[in-house]
Amino acid sequence: MARDNSSVLDIDSELDYESGRATRKHSLFERLYTGTGGFEIVGRRKLFYGLAAGLLAIAIASIAIRGFTLGIDFAGGSRIQLPAGDGVSTSQVEKVYSQTLGHDAVTVQKVGSGSAAQIQIRSDTLDKDRTDKLQNALFEAFKPKDANGQPSINAISTAEISETWGGEVTHKALLALVVFVVLTMVYIAIRFERDMSIAAIGSLFFNLVVTAGIYSLVGFEVTPAAVIGLLTILGYVLYDNVVVFDKVEENTEGVLHLSKHTYAEKANLAANQTLMRSINTTIIGILPIIGMLVVAVWLLGVGTLKDLALVQLVGMIVGAYSSIFFAVPLLVTIKERWGPVAAHTRKVLARRSGASTGRATESAAQRAGAASRPVTVAAGREGSAPRARGAAEAPRPGTRPSGKRTKRRH
Repeated sequence: MARDNSSVLDIDSELDYESGRATRKHSLFERLYTGTGGFEIVGRRKLFYGLAAGLLAIAIASIAIRGFTLGIDFAGGSRIQLPAGDGVSTSQVEKVYSQTLGHDAVTVQKVGSGSAAQIQIRSDTLDKDRTDKLQNALFEAFKPKDANGQPSINAISTAEISETWGGEVTHKALLALVVFVVLTMVYIAIRFERDMSIAAIGSLFFNLVVTAGIYSLVGFEVTPAAVIGLLTILGYVLYDNVVVFDKVEENTEGVLHLSKHTYAEKANLAANQTLMRSINTTIIGILPIIGMLVVAVWLLGVGTLKDLALVQLVGMIVGAYSSIFFAVPLLVTIKERWGPVAAHTRKVLARRSGASTGRATESAAQRAGAASRPVTVAAGREGSAPRARGAAEAPRPGTRPSGKRTKRRH
């Protein structure tokens, strides 16, 4: 009788978790590209929760202790620029500034490259007397040249941004961030069911806090470009969560009416199936950002672009992690706390436990029966009586009787 193999492969899943693990081992890249559920993401959720908690702790501590370095557009102040000629370095400019005004500048950095390179000084708001005093000191120290190639004090430019203007810019930036987050939460609440909405919003805030914390830890200035970059990566996180949760919805549809796999296993399969897509999307997204950091900041010396590049680089990497390794496990944890999914998980696990016990009992009974069965060895053909010595063997049908042939008399 042929063996029934219908129980080996579950028709409601692309992977049978029991038989799949018993077969040959797949390589790392094969598991990545096929998305066959070879990575335990949901099953190791405590590990990923620990990593997320560590990142959040570092980010919150940095924000609370170090705070943010607000750019001149937010905090207000004075900005002084002079050509970065031969022999002019940021350390020399810092020294002249501190000796002239008696305190250090907020930032001194080189921007641009080649003949267009500039030394940019940012300080607290300076009155006209102190600004003139600093201009004269910088001119005496470096003799910057104007467009005609002649030393001129007019080559040193100054600009002032009032604290009132900076406060208005800060208020508008925060308002834009809050409005964006609220609209995103509304869309998530409409797009997904309750538990998915909670997990997606949690992933969104995780990405926001960690990105801001790393920005604070590095100490880059918060500029309008950085705020725009933050809004951009929040949109990327939302997109990634929609893709992952769509796959979770597809895999878990009707799972409560089946008894072979749990909701967690189906969600883990969905995370595996979207893992390679998230990796590819992140790599493709960060390559231009790395190019901007290398070419614009390092080669061309455009320091203002590093603010936008850093927030996007960190945000995309953290967003890829949060959508797979934080949002999906958080969704499963919420589902398994209460409701029909929790009851279904207990039912499936109890069924597996009973089936394993039954198979073990059946195997033990079969081994015991095989050991108690008598083993007999027949002398001769099975079921026949032993033949007496010298007894004549009956002729087989269709054969000539044995014996001496007699001659016929004529």
